[in-house]
Amino acid sequence: FSYNSYKLTNHKLLILCLCFLLALSAASLSLSLAASHDFSIVGYAPEDLESHEKLIELFENWLSNFEKAYETVEEKLLRFEVFKDNLKHIDETNKKAKSYWLGLNEFADLSHEEFKSKYLGLETDIVKRQDNERSYQEFAYKDVESLPKSVDWRKKGAVSYVKNQGSCGICWAFSTVAAVEGINKIVTGNLTTLSEQELIDCDTTYNNGCNGGLMDYAFDYIVRNGGLRKEEDYPYSMEEGTCETQKDESETVTINGHQDVPTNDEKSLLKALAHQPLSVAIDASGREFQFYSGVSTLLSI
Repeated sequence: FSYNSYKLTNHKLLILCLCFLLALSAASLSLSLAASHDFSIVGYAPEDLESHEKLIELFENWLSNFEKAYETVEEKLLRFEVFKDNLKHIDETNKKAKSYWLGLNEFADLSHEEFKSKYLGLETDIVKRQDNERSYQEFAYKDVESLPKSVDWRKKGAVSYVKNQGSCGICWAFSTVAAVEGINKIVTGNLTTLSEQELIDCDTTYNNGCNGGLMDYAFDYIVRNGGLRKEEDYPYSMEEGTCETQKDESETVTINGHQDVPTNDEKSLLKALAHQPLSVAIDASGREFQFYSGVSTLLSI
């Protein structure tokens, strides 16, 4: 083999969300990492790009670290070429970017088009329906004046463990669940891990399971359904399934409604996030998001 051949409960809970395209949960306003790049985080060092042999060694180490294997030699050679192109992009971006950095993660052998096809998939008609049907209510934190310098909802125990959605495009469900888990903790004192799978299987009026959806509709489902079951009672399977309507004695967490944070209003966003975790959506279709590793600035109120 040679590389050289190729160069909640019944309490009144309020959920707020800010919607663009791809859902990510915001857990903290205070994010602080070292200003200089930690190469153990980004997965490579500058000297790894100095020669073909070093690139091969880096690729082999990456394969081992992420337990990757290919069926044919031809596929491995192809993936090596994709890996090199991605590494070039990562390194060039890291040399220019000041506030964030990219790293070699498990997606480093996928072209950006392959990555988008496999892991992204929000359908634009869902967004259009949402825009046409929903109007803003009176913003709950409109009159808030005093804001803390920073808030970390993880330290307050309102953020559960990091979950892996796999290749099923249901970021909307994970974002919804994280927000409900957080507000339930704030109101009741209990951090209850809830079921994304129930939303995938049962919230199908507008949301499309692994093919994308919006958190607004998921919040509406939780209200109509009388709550959302715990994850242990309805575990995640990384694929769409049949809705399990029989709740038996399963515990549920309920909400009474939700609001959207006013559009293009950073001050309102800070007011809301100072009081609770939010469900936030962003356009994550850019190549930088495929390899995003961390930020190098302090974000605070």
